[in-house]
Amino acid sequence: MRELVVATRNRGKLKEIQAVLEGVVEVVRCAADFPGFSETIEDGLTFQENALKKAREAMLFTSLPALADDSGLVVDALDGRPGVYSARFAGEGAEDADNNQRLLEELAQVPAGQRQGAFMCVLAFVTPDGIEQVFSGRVGGIILTSGRGDGGFGYDPLFLVDGFNRTMAELSLQEKNHISHRGQALQHFRAFLEQGR
Repeated sequence: MRELVVATRNRGKLKEIQAVLEGVVEVVRCAADFPGFSETIEDGLTFQENALKKAREAMLFTSLPALADDSGLVVDALDGRPGVYSARFAGEGAEDADNNQRLLEELAQVPAGQRQGAFMCVLAFVTPDGIEQVFSGRVGGIILTSGRGDGGFGYDPLFLVDGFNRTMAELSLQEKNHISHRGQALQHFRAFLEQGR
């Protein structure tokens, strides 16, 4: 594929996507590369609804094949929250540190053995000629009581990955792309593109 637009302004996320799609997509652009590209209102009740809405809007605005994800943290002890509200858990315009603080506050009384959660990702791919395809990924882990590591973004420093003694923020970009929820979904998307569909 020659060109793809990713419906995000998050440069950290874009970097992850570019790394996984290297050799399959020549040019990966993001929303910030298109003046006037407005933020999609994420009012869906599921990750899939939000991802499809963002991809459709990006495709319509740019006339390019578009990829969008909606991803977030689901915590068992919080009945699946923050879920689709992960990016704004502490309120509209919240920064990563604000969201992490809110998560720690809500889990303050939850014992270590009951802090399970998972990062979930749904990727939506939409093209001008009507193709719509969805890919997903999931990685389980434990929510720590304080952050570790300076890589990644979002809740990564608080998320101790199952099978590792490291948080998502302590993994290399290569490791993260291999095992993360977004990495899994991107590998499914890459395989889809490699099949020439």
